[in-house]
Amino acid sequence: MTLHYDRETDMLVIVFRDKPSVESEEIAQGVVLDFDDEGNIVGMEIEDASKRVDLNKLEIAQLPLNALLATLP
Repeated sequence: MTLHYDRETDMLVIVFRDKPSVESEEIAQGVVLDFDDEGNIVGMEIEDASKRVDLNKLEIAQLPLNALLATLP
């Protein structure tokens, strides 16, 4: 699983599987699930992520996301 946060668009993208998405479905306003050709969920996009997710508490393999974001240019 990988996470990508874009500060400019305030979009959080979560990739569960490294497979191409062939279909997407908005399950709530600003929350989209991506599916592969077998109907499995491969990813999720969350718009306005900073308003929906506490990015300070989101952890990736025991590392706070803020610490990771601070290393980005």
